[in-house]
Amino acid sequence: MSDGVDRILGQWARERPDLDTEAMGLFGRIYRLAKLAGDATEKAYAAFGIGRPEFDVLATLRRSGKPFQLSPGALAASMMLSSGGTTARLDRLEKAGLVARSPDPDDRRGVLVRLTDKGFEIADEAVAAGLAEQQRLLAHLPPGKRRQLNDLLRELLNG
Repeated sequence: MSDGVDRILGQWARERPDLDTEAMGLFGRIYRLAKLAGDATEKAYAAFGIGRPEFDVLATLRRSGKPFQLSPGALAASMMLSSGGTTARLDRLEKAGLVARSPDPDDRRGVLVRLTDKGFEIADEAVAAGLAEQQRLLAHLPPGKRRQLNDLLRELLNG
């Protein structure tokens, strides 16, 4: 069974037989799979009026546990995002009624961001819809191969 990456590797083998293109094949497939999964989950999130950036904020707050609130700095750190990027996302989500900002009772200069009831509901529905899309993409692989792939990717990331 071959794919588009195999065609690219074949072209390189013809043009530059001196190159070992194994890494190109692996990372090309990882990139293509990430794009495919990203596009599918993005489409699932759109049904809830949000995109990936907004989902990241809602999901971070949702998985933080009760009371589903964090400081903007903790949100930014969790999402590996600048404070400016976080502020822009929070502004959009607050305008949509999905998060609310309030003064931090433990820090007069601080602010806390919390999920509203509507934000909580959308976070739960969107995470389930996105996960369903990801599971659909994996459905043709037997459970043992999925576990093996997961283990190999974990090993690669821990390099």
